Amino acid sequence: MSRHMVLFFFGFIFTLAAADWRTYYEKSGYKATPSYDETVAYCQRLAGTSPQIHFATYGISPQGRPLPLLIIDKNGRKTAQEVRNSSNVVFLIQAGIHSGEIDGKDAGLMLARDIAISGDLAHLIDHVTILFMPIFNVDGHERFGAYNRVNQNGPEEMGWRTTAQNLNLNRDYLKADAPEMQSWLKLYNRWLPEFFADCHVTDGADYQYVLTYKIEQHGILDSSLIKWVEQNYLPPVKTAMQASGFPIIEYVSFRRAHDVESGMTTWATPPRLSDGYTAIQNRPGLLIETHMFKDYKSRVSATYQMLKHTLEVLNKEYKTLGQLIVRADSLTAAPAFRKNPLPLTYKYSKDSTMIDFLGYEYEKVKSDITGGDWYRYFRDKPKTYRIPFFNKMVPDIQIHLPEGYIVPVEWQMIIERIKLHGVAYHELKQPVKLKVRTYKFKNAKWQEKPYEGRHMVQFDMDTIKFERTYYPGSLVLDMNQRTAKVIANMLEPKARDSFVFWGFFDVVFEQKEYIESYVLEEQARLMLANDSRLKKEYLSKIKTDSAFAASPPSIRQWFYERSPYWDRFKNVYPVGRIEDRAVLEKLLKN
Repeated sequence: MSRHMVLFFFGFIFTLAAADWRTYYEKSGYKATPSYDETVAYCQRLAGTSPQIHFATYGISPQGRPLPLLIIDKNGRKTAQEVRNSSNVVFLIQAGIHSGEIDGKDAGLMLARDIAISGDLAHLIDHVTILFMPIFNVDGHERFGAYNRVNQNGPEEMGWRTTAQNLNLNRDYLKADAPEMQSWLKLYNRWLPEFFADCHVTDGADYQYVLTYKIEQHGILDSSLIKWVEQNYLPPVKTAMQASGFPIIEYVSFRRAHDVESGMTTWATPPRLSDGYTAIQNRPGLLIETHMFKDYKSRVSATYQMLKHTLEVLNKEYKTLGQLIVRADSLTAAPAFRKNPLPLTYKYSKDSTMIDFLGYEYEKVKSDITGGDWYRYFRDKPKTYRIPFFNKMVPDIQIHLPEGYIVPVEWQMIIERIKLHGVAYHELKQPVKLKVRTYKFKNAKWQEKPYEGRHMVQFDMDTIKFERTYYPGSLVLDMNQRTAKVIANMLEPKARDSFVFWGFFDVVFEQKEYIESYVLEEQARLMLANDSRLKKEYLSKIKTDSAFAASPPSIRQWFYERSPYWDRFKNVYPVGRIEDRAVLEKLLKN
């Protein structure tokens, strides 16, 4: 190295050392978090200083704010293709999906600095490329205030839980109503990160843990990846977090409200949530939840350590994890994957495991204000409880996957959503009349109050054969692909977050044509005279169903539904299941 190069190098290091790289959070005495503009400015400063950091945006919020992203790579790679051509795994760190729960932003900014500016943690990107979203819910972040999180101890001011459209992004991963989520999905499916972390602050009971976690281990995730999580990821991370002063436990949810001694439960995470969504994409997703009552400095420090120790494991395990994900994708895309039923929902088993839980002494109190019961915790009296943890789930609703699905072109809202999820598809070029297996709904009941702007529907259904014409542009989905679980969770009506459940297909439940009573009376007489089987069915129903017999409108409706004038499309699911491989192959060539 020449003398001039040496002088330049040491001058560069001296300049970095002399500069003040403390974050806004650190300068505030660990009590405050920066605004959107201040956050973006710090990100751009990082990117402008280090060739290992690239600042990008991946979408625009409803209020017009760019969605910020830092790409951190040892060799300055900044596209998904460049990283795929290397041996690196990709780690997506997401902060601020609930912008009042902003610990991950301040932890991530310090982590980026310590990796690429000071170089203290430079080894953490030896085999890992980091995608860091400092703020996902950017509009909610700017609804800044001191009173946005009643249960939470700091920062001094924070953002709001939902978006400017009042949507909770952490209920939106599969249905993708929010523009921010649609941008996120495009980014996710372009990069397909091998590991994902979603940073939150939890509500709920009180206990000693500063940080709890959730990572899918109940059968939604590929079995080999579950084994990797349980054997290769969690043990070293738990040990390292303990050594860092932050013992961790799985996300805390008690069987009875805030009652520690009732025991803990877990759940199989549905794909409306971040870690449930990455699981059906065959990739582990880590939910980080710091505890609301702990001070802000402790929470940010715990998040920082959890991300750091996760990176340590990923740098050690990058080859193994990458190979397991390739294998999981291949297995999901194989015809053999459809030989066994796919669980769509899970239920609790009665099995439990005894665990030690670091809580506080507490008492149940009858309120003299509300008259209800509440729990008072004594934080000056820590106590270790021995409690049951009901952490075993078993499949509930299961289905056998078809060879493929076909979605009529007129359902563009559904087609647009499907395309967001990285699904391989074929669009028909010519119309096709086709008889497929599908579902006919009955006994539909809608939730009374809206949830995420929708009224979810519960229903029963029968499997039927149904013929219709599929016009050019209709979507054909071959289930021999890595996103088969994603497709099933969108299109199988009984899946917990299916498009039917969320109300995308509500219009198929509606009756659009009617018959006048005097027309029906004449029509009914002709039907009874010409159809002895129908007459027998009618007389039997009159005899056995007193409510029906006493209701002229119900009787008229009964005849109308059996007449040739009835709308055969009512209650019929428009999406078809293609169960014959030869039929599917022919459609794929259309």
